[in-house]
Amino acid sequence: MKISGKELRKKPKGELLKQLTDYKNELAQLRVAKQTGGAAAKLCKIKTVRSSIARVLTILNQKEKHNLRILYKGKKFKPHSLRPKKNKGPAPGVEHHRQKTSDPQTGPLLA
Repeated sequence: MKISGKELRKKPKGELLKQLTDYKNELAQLRVAKQTGGAAAKLCKIKTVRSSIARVLTILNQKEKHNLRILYKGKKFKPHSLRPKKNKGPAPGVEHHRQKTSDPQTGPLLA
């Protein structure tokens, strides 16, 4: 059973955890069926159950991070996971370098 992220976000944390344990139990049963030579329909269902587990875990992590952002809003110190990521700035390009250089035929490359 594939459930959309929109529906999962509406559910409370306890219900999401219960659903997660159900999916994990189902995955364990499907893996046993795979080893014992189960039906092909069960083997195909492993992929959907794994993606459903990942979806539920993603929603849980997003909710937790959102609640932490609300908790630490306006505070002086924040956990590292809530601080802005500053390591993805623009790469030093040619443009900055070319502003200082000039071409003898046409003059400055960039004004």
